[in-house]
Amino acid sequence: MPSQQQTVQTWSGIGFRMGERYFVAPMGEVGEVLHEPRHTLLPGVKNWVKGVANVRGRLLPVMDLCGFFGGELSPLRKQRRVLVVDHNEVFAGLTVDEVFGMQHFPVDTFSEQLPPLEAAIAPFIHGVFQRERPWLVFSPHALAQHQGFLDVAV
Repeated sequence: MPSQQQTVQTWSGIGFRMGERYFVAPMGEVGEVLHEPRHTLLPGVKNWVKGVANVRGRLLPVMDLCGFFGGELSPLRKQRRVLVVDHNEVFAGLTVDEVFGMQHFPVDTFSEQLPPLEAAIAPFIHGVFQRERPWLVFSPHALAQHQGFLDVAV
């Protein structure tokens, strides 16, 4: 008789890093990943708004996600990437320190028990997967609906 293989259910998302923390965004919440595009600065906006870029004829507001949460982007520009979010009326690029591509986690490694988090980021974290390190489940869609993110003017 052939041996029965047990299938492991997995959850997949886009892995990325901000500072020393590792995150994973649900697949359906990131439209694409770009190298950091050239952008034009905008006057009268908060310091975490980097500017606007032309991506295939569409204007993409580029935001410093680390800056939005009070951190700083890594000085290693070559590793930086932009996660494109296109949700409801929001089309925006979120600049992060590094992207690790698609990550797959066994669903039984998911927990809603979060490590200590800053109050600013907590509303956007929907759980954590544990592998060699904790991967926080970050929701770009939740961010795109948050009034603090939508209010870019100074």
